[in-house]
Amino acid sequence: MQLFFHNLGAGMEFIPRLTLTGIIEILIISWMTYAFLTWVMDTKAWILLRGLLLIVAFVGFCTLFHLTTILWLMGQVATIAVTALIIIFQPELRSALEQLGNRNFLVFLNSLLGDTKQESLFSAHTVNELVKASFEMGKVKTGALMVIEQKISLNDIVRTGIDIDGIVSNQLLINIFEHNTPLHDGAVVIRGNTIVSATCYLPLSESMRISKDLGTRHRAAIGVSEATDAVTIVVSEETGRVSVARSGQLRVMQTPEELRALLLSLSDAEVPTKHFMFNGWDFLKGKEKHERENTQ
Repeated sequence: MQLFFHNLGAGMEFIPRLTLTGIIEILIISWMTYAFLTWVMDTKAWILLRGLLLIVAFVGFCTLFHLTTILWLMGQVATIAVTALIIIFQPELRSALEQLGNRNFLVFLNSLLGDTKQESLFSAHTVNELVKASFEMGKVKTGALMVIEQKISLNDIVRTGIDIDGIVSNQLLINIFEHNTPLHDGAVVIRGNTIVSATCYLPLSESMRISKDLGTRHRAAIGVSEATDAVTIVVSEETGRVSVARSGQLRVMQTPEELRALLLSLSDAEVPTKHFMFNGWDFLKGKEKHERENTQ
């Protein structure tokens, strides 16, 4: 028994003493880790990070089964990979540094530590307003582009536009997209029941499968649906046709009831928050694809 306590005491000597400085360092590192993950989830870097995690998992697989040739090859390109990561994340890194320099430090801390739940669901009233605005603009062939945010944040796109922060309404949407008005060019971003921003720039799809009959507005709608899980309502200025871009696919809405049913199905989704809740499986696979829809 004495030998047991002697060995236990000897082992305790290797445990570092927890001092006030150590506690402060732990808190700072924890805060920096949380801030980094929160920032990543608010940008497209979240998608890239999932890809990097898959690479790390592949390296672990190779190590477990002693695939030495593959490990040697990956070790040779490791230095190049670090430089490549800096290039890939350059827009996000620059944006983060600009925000850090322009933001008041106390407000920045409050946004990170405070309750920043972000309701992205919308009410039935908002759905009705979107449906009414879409088909009314379609009747008079007013082009429109309305991006509805889902789980993936659209803050990068919101920053390219003009802040609106107005409740979604049929009249407001029609006024925004009216011809020759200052805000008609570009897209509006809708978060929950609020029009967050207007005149936003969207990434254009580079897919060669898109019909040549579709213009820039439709290509932009498909582009943002490829890069994020957003759902975009697009009204054609040439034909007045109302379509919805989702998961890289464009579907024509034949009736207001069809569009209403689709939007109401989105309001049953889980409410995302800005609090980081790690789920390993969801992190790896990302957002599951929506059920296959009838395109007829």
